[in-house]
Amino acid sequence: VKAFTSAIDIQGQQMHTSITVGGALAPLDGRDADTLLRCADTARSHAKAEGGSTCRFYDESMRRRALETAQLDNLLRGALERNEFALAYQPVVDLASGRPIGAEALLRWNSPVLGPVSPDRFIQLAEETSLIVPIGEWVLEQACRELSAWREMLNLPLHMAINVSSRQFHDYRFVDRVQTILQNHELPGDAIVLELTERLFLGDDGTSVEVMRELAEQGVRIAIDDFGTGYSSLGVLKHMPIDTLKIDRLFIRNTPDDGDAQAIAKAMIVMAHGLGLHVVAEGVETPAQCRFLLEQGCDEVQGHLYSPPLPGDEVPALMARRTIDVRYCAPTWASSTK
Repeated sequence: VKAFTSAIDIQGQQMHTSITVGGALAPLDGRDADTLLRCADTARSHAKAEGGSTCRFYDESMRRRALETAQLDNLLRGALERNEFALAYQPVVDLASGRPIGAEALLRWNSPVLGPVSPDRFIQLAEETSLIVPIGEWVLEQACRELSAWREMLNLPLHMAINVSSRQFHDYRFVDRVQTILQNHELPGDAIVLELTERLFLGDDGTSVEVMRELAEQGVRIAIDDFGTGYSSLGVLKHMPIDTLKIDRLFIRNTPDDGDAQAIAKAMIVMAHGLGLHVVAEGVETPAQCRFLLEQGCDEVQGHLYSPPLPGDEVPALMARRTIDVRYCAPTWASSTK
């Protein structure tokens, strides 16, 4: 590693490079070449994650994480068939009227072996193993079924925000499946908002834009989720059929007390509106945050100030009865269900 820090002279040209090394020891880490190479590769991945240009040996913590990942992978593979997944719904509130106008569907996994498993632990694994495609289709189907029931029960044009992974989005059947599910539940295209992360567009060859345009032809709305935490370029956003920008909770958490956070959130709202985009702020937890967003012209908000994620059967009562007093940004119970 040290040797590679110096420039290499190739025909008079100074070439700069680096090397990252992962190592494994026999017999502690394995007794055959395949096992040792696999362990060394795991160690190299950890070294790269730490910034590269270094050397790491396979150790007990890596071994423990590898075993945990293997167990998680094994349990995840049958979770859908065993009906271990469920959806929770966090209401989305329109700031101008103070009324809930929709919800975001959030995937939950309650494993009989592990108990409740955080999405941070299993979503990435599902993405890596392609299990996210059937799981994502189940989420879309279930969320649309719930939404159809709510709209019929309340006679309100509610919408549902649904997270879509990169692998699911690029599956060749995705557009057809969205269309079929909407038709099966008698929902218009604009009843759903598909949330995509900025990472989906990294190295994209234009395929994503084409898929978005096909969805837009059905009336489906597209949102960029967790904006500001990835790699979005304003030029990219400008030329994509995007309807909504969701400001990540990271930029809401310290408003309005932190001047930098306040300036960033304000700039995002102004920029999004300048591009003709709807703005939703995530992670709103205090009346002060709500008042700040209201003053900046934010369109919609969601967060624990209004409601935590709820089971589907508890959502209609909230949608029908609850409003937000935007003068004080505190939940109040309405006397009318209109």
